[in-house]
Amino acid sequence: MAKRGGFPGGMPGNMNNLMKQAQRMQKQMEEQAKALEEKTYEASAGGGVVKVVVSGKKEIESVHLDPEVVDPDDIEMLEDLIMAAVNEALRMQEEDQNQQMSKITGNMGGLGGLPF
Repeated sequence: MAKRGGFPGGMPGNMNNLMKQAQRMQKQMEEQAKALEEKTYEASAGGGVVKVVVSGKKEIESVHLDPEVVDPDDIEMLEDLIMAAVNEALRMQEEDQNQQMSKITGNMGGLGGLPF
């Protein structure tokens, strides 16, 4: 008579290990996310005449403008430089976040690398 219920081949032990591993990974990801929120990223544009610092929470913390870049007759250039510096700082933050999280997940793709 065939067994009913359970998993053939000792699957409950494997499932238990998988659940423990997932819980560890989740804790590591939460800790890493908190650490990333506390970091800052600085980027500049126009050869350093515009500098922007963003937090790991993707919030602008500071903007520094070199006086030589402030030209009332060319506001568009200043706007473009600020936008370029902010976008670069946000790109740096995103790239750092992705790299740190991939270290934890082991670059699992799709559904967390599960075999289904």
